[in-house]
Amino acid sequence: MIARLRDRFLRNFSEAGELGASVSVWQNGKEIISLHHGWRDKEETIPWTDDTLVPVWSVTKGPAAITTLLALHKAGIPPESPVIDVWPELRAAREGKLTFADLLAHRAGLPALDPDKRPHILQHTEVVAALETQEPHWTPRRSHGYHPRTYGFLLEEIVRRVTHGTSLGVYWRERIADPCRIDFHIGRLTAEDLERTATIIPPKVQKPNPEELPFFQAITNPDSIAAQAFSSPSGMRALSDINKAEFLQAGLPALGGVGSANGIAKFYQVLLQGGILDGVQVIPKTICQMAGSQKTAGVDETFQIPTAFAAGFMKDPLDEKGEKVRRLFGPSHRAYGQPGAGGSHAFADPEHGVSFAYVMNQMETGVLPNRKSLDLVEMLYEELL
Repeated sequence: MIARLRDRFLRNFSEAGELGASVSVWQNGKEIISLHHGWRDKEETIPWTDDTLVPVWSVTKGPAAITTLLALHKAGIPPESPVIDVWPELRAAREGKLTFADLLAHRAGLPALDPDKRPHILQHTEVVAALETQEPHWTPRRSHGYHPRTYGFLLEEIVRRVTHGTSLGVYWRERIADPCRIDFHIGRLTAEDLERTATIIPPKVQKPNPEELPFFQAITNPDSIAAQAFSSPSGMRALSDINKAEFLQAGLPALGGVGSANGIAKFYQVLLQGGILDGVQVIPKTICQMAGSQKTAGVDETFQIPTAFAAGFMKDPLDEKGEKVRRLFGPSHRAYGQPGAGGSHAFADPEHGVSFAYVMNQMETGVLPNRKSLDLVEMLYEELL
């Protein structure tokens, strides 16, 4: 199995223009596959190693969601509780009877801010104030749509409120990452971390997946939810901005995480093990179960294609026959995960005890995973089943 996956992995470099990448697969508590190849920089002078870190965009949302659920749990607040109990100033929570589980499942109706009130992405207080008065783009809980940027501010504010001021990134590190020795960081990277972080390279050509054409057509209309969502809050207009220290260190929970393939796959494996590592219950089992429990499905208001979400994680949507519309997360209907823009991908499969992560620095056009990782997923299951 390892030889076949290694050959396919290396083809990403020889045939598909990959620059640097890693893949990690865990099963039943152990890492069974660890591959890396390529370069951390565009000039191809710094080799990619097994502990190379890389910005992974929305893959960050998975750890951020679990961090939020853990903070709520420690505060004695069930996920189905009203958001208004913690954040009464949030208009969408007052008017829509929004629960924390709804908010985590992209049902808040707040994927975008109005054009005249879009603070910079590094201005947390100002963004929160804008979210509090924002009229929802749909009735909260009645529909869902991906919140690419605002998601992080919604979760960050909740964590700060229930922990009396601790940031989500710090809470993640102290309560989950450090105890589990997970090599994934949401802000506050050390000098050593920055030294081993790869440079993200924007796509060379604009060639979206045909399935994503409705989204890319919508995003050309500045009045569409899609266009507004990916520019709310403002700032970070260039994909290469993620390489700048001010964004890497900011701890942006929706898109600012930096990690290794091993660290991300290990995170999902901890969830599969019921939140237990080395005999210690780091994450309550009920939280781990919520990660894969579907909360909503249908045509996504932002992506304009069918999507499905649990409390903080994406699932493969099903058609009217109960078959998967796409197989981002393998064949199991119980699998869940969260990809990142440009090609990073990660998921957990409770049915087979498998967790998977693919990270890279040469982005491709698209918001969903591409063949560089999906071919590896298909091949993995051909060997396992």
